[in-house]
Amino acid sequence: MDTLPSLFVSHGSPMLALEDGPARSFLVQLGQTLGRPRAVVVFSAHWEAPGPLVTAAPRPGTIHDFYGFPAALHAMRYPAPGDPVLAGEVARRLQGAGLPAGLDAARGLDHGAWVPLSLMFPKADVPVVQVSIDPGLGPAYHLRLGEAMRPLRSDGILVVGSGSATHNLRELHWGDPGAAPPDWVTDFAEWLSAAVEAGDADALLAWRETAPHALRNHPTDEHLLPLFCALGARTAGQAGRRLHTSHTYGALAMDVYAFD
Repeated sequence: MDTLPSLFVSHGSPMLALEDGPARSFLVQLGQTLGRPRAVVVFSAHWEAPGPLVTAAPRPGTIHDFYGFPAALHAMRYPAPGDPVLAGEVARRLQGAGLPAGLDAARGLDHGAWVPLSLMFPKADVPVVQVSIDPGLGPAYHLRLGEAMRPLRSDGILVVGSGSATHNLRELHWGDPGAAPPDWVTDFAEWLSAAVEAGDADALLAWRETAPHALRNHPTDEHLLPLFCALGARTAGQAGRRLHTSHTYGALAMDVYAFD
């Protein structure tokens, strides 16, 4: 089996599951291009826990961790199976990297996981294991999480970091999904693309100090940290590629990156 890439996907608003748009269309196409992996290991911005923790439920539930959205969104389910055996392997690899991982047999999939995966793999027939992030530990910790997952890619496992290239909810144009992005959003997104495509891990790790408008685009860290999980899972020294760029609600950059 060919070695799969690791991915960083911007999941944006939960409305990505319902609203047509460039990012939604791209994720549908991306899933078709990738084919059917043996399983997915996903790091989502919406599961923060020390540990890290790994989902081990054979049938993880669909978590609707949002409010104020249409009933149709709350009614959606993504019944992808879990993979307790893979969850155990993920935990062992993390432990082998010096990270005290544990298993969570009750946790389901939050919208950062199920929304993009429901577009990429709509049949919900690909097993999914989710790993928590810990914003208090910074980018280097999340790079280590991804590095521990690197060997899985040659065994048909797709490693996905799900967050957002930019994420300032206070500056969104909620009534206008097609609003044009301001310069401070595009400047940050272009800096991010250049650093990824140059393979400049040092600049990325220091993004708070080196990226333009870093604080305005990410008042908190959690939505960019899954990028470092995908970056860590790459083959050492390989640069990434931006596969897609678009914007929604003005201030959300919906960029998607592939490593290897």
